[in-house]
Amino acid sequence: MILQAVFMGLFGLAAIWFAVVVFRTASMVRSALALLFSQAALGAMFLAMQAEFLGVLQIMMMGTEMAIMAIFMVMFMMDPGGLSGMEMTHQKRVSVIAGVVAAFGALGVAFLAGWGPVVEAAPSPREQLVGLGLDLMERSMIIFEATGVTILTAMIAATAVAVAARGITKRKEERG
Repeated sequence: MILQAVFMGLFGLAAIWFAVVVFRTASMVRSALALLFSQAALGAMFLAMQAEFLGVLQIMMMGTEMAIMAIFMVMFMMDPGGLSGMEMTHQKRVSVIAGVVAAFGALGVAFLAGWGPVVEAAPSPREQLVGLGLDLMERSMIIFEATGVTILTAMIAATAVAVAARGITKRKEERG
């Protein structure tokens, strides 16, 4: 129990640290990697809580999402490496105010909401996994299917746009 709390604390601090790094770097690539590490730390927190399915799912989803994001960044960003020193933050005052309001809102919900009684004994991991599988396969399956098709369509469209743009650039170079 103590070791579990220690790992939760360490992974929680790592998640917060990398979340801060996301906004402190001028490079989209470094920012994406920091986001990946932050989300992987959240997955590790699930693993420390013995929610193996959710932990592995979180880590796998973030790895896939970051790969897709890297494809889009390399194709469409002028400087994905951040070598030209571009400014990554916009509307700083509004962002700070929104962040403070959201933080107070989250703390208010955490401390003022009626969460109900604490469960004396949690179901076994097998029972939790079966329940989660049934829930996902029944009411949430159409959401997962639609999301997968949408992401695949976006990847194909992004690749087609990048290939077409490269072809136009090549033809202009051949003429000029």
